[in-house]
Parts: sequence; structure tokens; C-alpha cells
Amino acid sequence: MADETRATSSTGAEGGGERPPSGDRSERRPPRAGGPGGPGGREGGRKYFRRKKVCKFCVEKIEAINYKDYRLLAQFVAESGKIVPRRLTGVCTPHQRRLSTAIKQARNIALLPFAGRAS
Repeated sequence: MADETRATSSTGAEGGGERPPSGDRSERRPPRAGGPGGPGGREGGRKYFRRKKVCKFCVEKIEAINYKDYRLLAQFVAESGKIVPRRLTGVCTPHQRRLSTAIKQARNIALLPFAGRAS
């Protein structure tokens, strides 16, 4: 009886040879983070180097962010009308706060849209 159980379980795990055994899923699973082929990595080469983003306002020494300067503010508003987050733009925290306030003021006097274009 024990032999019958082993025989059926071993043939059931094989699945006719079409799929790998349940313990070996490396072919179907994407590579893990940190290993070769992970985020920013290549199979046999160097890892991708992402340059640290610097604050545009600190570099250009812009202290006051004017709500009337809609061309500057439009760079930090996505097409959908949302304010682009700090991690994407690289703006420092104090300037991001002033920037969001200026964008909201510009929206209220109709210099910038509240929402993007409906398509």
C-alpha cells in the first residue's frame, strides 16, 4: 500500500513532463531584487547608476516661488493635472512645499488647470 502511494504521488508531481516539479519554479518567477537582473542590474554587466536628483531651486538659487510664473510651475504639474511628487522631480522638501502652494494659488486664479484634458 505504501508503494502505491509513492507511485501515484511521483507520477502526479511530474505532470506528464510538461511542467517542472512544484519545487522548481525558477523558470516562471522573475529574478529577485538585488541579484543579477534585479532592479537596475544587468545579467553580466555593471549595475545601472542612477544620478541623484538635485533641487532645481537650490541650484539656481531661487528663494521665492512666484505663483504668477506659470511656465515654471507647469513643469511640476503632470498632464493629468496632478502635482508631480518630490521623488520624481528631485525638488527638496521646503521648495516642494512652496511649489505646491504656488501651484494651488495659480490654479485658483486660472493660470494652471485643476485637471488634465479629457480624452
